[in-house]
Amino acid sequence: MFRVTRQIDFCYGHRLLNYDGKCKFLHGHNGRAVITVEAAELDRRGMVVDFSDIKRLVSNWIDENLDHRMILHREDPAVEVLTKLGEPLYLVDVNPTAENIARLIHEHAKAQGVPIVETVLWETPRCFATYRD
Repeated sequence: MFRVTRQIDFCYGHRLLNYDGKCKFLHGHNGRAVITVEAAELDRRGMVVDFSDIKRLVSNWIDENLDHRMILHREDPAVEVLTKLGEPLYLVDVNPTAENIARLIHEHAKAQGVPIVETVLWETPRCFATYRD
């Protein structure tokens, strides 16, 4: 089995609903998504996938949709105020935990045909969440 990995750094903000701790407040992270793809055989070029394909299909999507945005549950009361202020938002149907953001990125990559097997989202230098199929 062959495996390649690409790291994608981005900045995002969020807050957690129904949470009793510091993360219930709006705050930000310098996140790192680590995308791992796998194949039993290499393509005609001798690759699992070209790193530039991961950039085009996943990294560019993160840059356009998640980077420097508040990732919030669509029912978060802050959405209305932040929308009126013109703040860039990315709304989700689940609590925007590190686990759910890892799954969001993973599912996007998979929908683009990337043979992804694992997505790790580093929320801080010491804390990360992993999503695998």
